[in-house]
Amino acid sequence: MPNINVKTKGEGDVIDLTSAVGGIVSTSKVKEGAATVFVVGSTAAITTIEFEPGLAADMREAAERLFPRGIDYEHHRRWGDGNGHSHVRAAFVGPSVTVPIIKGKLALGTWQQIVLLEYDVRPRDRTVIVQAVGA
Repeated sequence: MPNINVKTKGEGDVIDLTSAVGGIVSTSKVKEGAATVFVVGSTAAITTIEFEPGLAADMREAAERLFPRGIDYEHHRRWGDGNGHSHVRAAFVGPSVTVPIIKGKLALGTWQQIVLLEYDVRPRDRTVIVQAVGA
């Protein structure tokens, strides 16, 4: 299966992958099954949201409330890279999502998109693996 390569702007970037994933599913010829979307790396996550600026901002603010940047993280003490919160945020959201494929299309709701959430403190080149598997 092809990968999706994404350049992020760093922490807080939310990138809509829905069209790219849909294109991969379409070329896979899978009519009934599932698509798994997985980001390689431990400081980014994949989920579904309504992709719009307000909710993207809400996601950033919620992550900050739950896993603040400014507190001590053992990871940061050990490595000194300032991204302990990035790892924790990504772990709680998770690296992947699985979406059913019905009649050759992703079974997403009208206001539901597949997104990559970048939590690392610097811009990154991300690889997203998409696997479409038939039932």
